[in-house]
Amino acid sequence: MPGVFEYEIQKAADVIVNELFKVKKDELFVIYANAESHERVVDAVARSAFSAGNKPMVIWTPAKIGVGRAGDSSLPVRGLTAVLKEADAVADLGGLLYGTPYSIAMKENKKLRYLCMSGMDEAAAVRCIGRINYPLLEKFMGKVTDKTLAAKHVRMTTPAGEDVEFDQAPGHPVNCDVGHADTPGAHMLAGQIGWAPNLETINGRIVFDGSLVPPVRGLLKQPVHLIVEKGVIVKVEGGAEAKDFEKWVDSFNHPQMRRMAHVCFGFNPGALLTGDWPNLEDERVWGSTEWGLGHIGEMLLPPDGVYGPSHSDGICMNSSVWLDQEQILDCGHVVSPDLIELARELGRS
Repeated sequence: MPGVFEYEIQKAADVIVNELFKVKKDELFVIYANAESHERVVDAVARSAFSAGNKPMVIWTPAKIGVGRAGDSSLPVRGLTAVLKEADAVADLGGLLYGTPYSIAMKENKKLRYLCMSGMDEAAAVRCIGRINYPLLEKFMGKVTDKTLAAKHVRMTTPAGEDVEFDQAPGHPVNCDVGHADTPGAHMLAGQIGWAPNLETINGRIVFDGSLVPPVRGLLKQPVHLIVEKGVIVKVEGGAEAKDFEKWVDSFNHPQMRRMAHVCFGFNPGALLTGDWPNLEDERVWGSTEWGLGHIGEMLLPPDGVYGPSHSDGICMNSSVWLDQEQILDCGHVVSPDLIELARELGRS
């Protein structure tokens, strides 16, 4: 008998190699994993690359302790950096994002194609990659991205008590992540639209009621409330997890760790809220929004981003969103007239 999703995992891996990366035979295609990565997914991607005529390099390291540069102490930084500086493409199944090897490689290796799939397990690979209608999702997300770029002011609320507003920043990129990694640069798992707005205009209450990584492992037991003034977290409210979060943020003794970094829409039709570490799939749950704080990547604020010693992402479920006067989401459901039919075709509402 085959293992769980034995056939489906291989299809997802074929999509990654042949459709998303479009891996060529003579490329240095690196698959990065650590001791918390899922071996069957790693092996499936390697098999697909080898079947396509490539000679993939699979790198395993110890599990990372910390996000971004806070995790450098767990890694063979010099060795990873040397490989990434020479690689043509990197399938990241272990969590290189914002760490020193990643940052150096993205700055110095202008041909590098990077796709973040950190922590991807078998079921998530099937749900979020193997069963996705990419042309249709790209069409839907392209329309949302256009609306986001055209907006001057944004308001977001949730049933958990969130109510936050901010102005857009003309010139800041809005990254529409549909999973393709066939051009140089950093790319993310399909189903997220992310950007850095005018950060100093973020005011209100942000409520995380899905997951919060780091420092919380698993789903949040109680919502974590952030009171934000001019883009800075001035107060954290909630239960024990809120206290742990605030303690973690302040442990770095760095002002950037109390600053909001970006906001995102979640629009992957297959994504489920799981609480898995890291919360890559959670960030793409349909109709959710996600806020990051701390380090800001160069893809959000080119050319260099804003340094922070670490980074955290929190999920706000069932979001309502207004772009200027147009409401596009109501409690997680698409309500913009020109988006409703596309959402239905994707199996969502």
